[in-house]
Amino acid sequence: MNAGVRNDVAAALGADVLDARPIGGGDINDAYAVSLGDGRLVFVKTNARAPADMFAAEARGLAWLAEAGALRVPDVLAAGERFLALELLRAARPAADYDERFGRGLAALHGFGADSFGLDHDNYIGRLPQANDPPDDPADDWCAFYRERRLEPQLRAAVDAGHIRAPLRRRFDDLLARLEDLVGPGEPPARLHGDLWGGNKHVDDAGGPCIIDPAAYGGHREIDLAMMQLFGGFGARVFEAYDEAQPLAPGWRERVPLYQLYPILVHVNLFGGGYVGSAESALDRIG
Repeated sequence: MNAGVRNDVAAALGADVLDARPIGGGDINDAYAVSLGDGRLVFVKTNARAPADMFAAEARGLAWLAEAGALRVPDVLAAGERFLALELLRAARPAADYDERFGRGLAALHGFGADSFGLDHDNYIGRLPQANDPPDDPADDWCAFYRERRLEPQLRAAVDAGHIRAPLRRRFDDLLARLEDLVGPGEPPARLHGDLWGGNKHVDDAGGPCIIDPAAYGGHREIDLAMMQLFGGFGARVFEAYDEAQPLAPGWRERVPLYQLYPILVHVNLFGGGYVGSAESALDRIG
């Protein structure tokens, strides 16, 4: 951890930084277990190239998820332009009912709801900006939000970067034209984690489920469930317990590739054209 960030963390937390030990923190940020002069051990992630509001937006998202009291999220200690300081969640072995509790907790989080599709502030998914304002026509529904605030911005970025060429762009245009017939039955906005892959679930010191690193907003609950299936890491019991607590609408499994398109496009824009084949595969499965 560089000296400037050390000083910022010390000033924000009111204690000297004695030691900063690197730990796993994902592909975007550097992460540290930080020992403070007052005896506290905290988690700090940093990124010298982060947008100025990125960590503040994540802090607000964590607080918003915590309001539901459904799944544990780390307490926010401080946020600055170059760092986010959180309670350090000490990991243990998952409890025997971890999957059950995760599925039911996620159902409770979604069921807590949101005021609208979107959020009262924009945030980030990875390091990419994520707009959360309502669709252009405020009377529009989830379909318009998913089209205008999720698929279209990422598609434009991928086209502009040369990752997606004309034939594939035409396939996306066809999908967007018939999106209303594909998104499923209308539902009230759920309180979403927004980036719920296996690396963003955690086990606390009691073996219970936690969620970290959100890209939170109000949206269709199948978004989180689709992301959970994109890279694996969640047992079958998680989905069974979820459906028992808050039954899913008919056809939800068939909509998984539709709702995986957004994180796939995000990965195209974050990591390059190697993910374009995944986008083509998802379009094939949607039909």
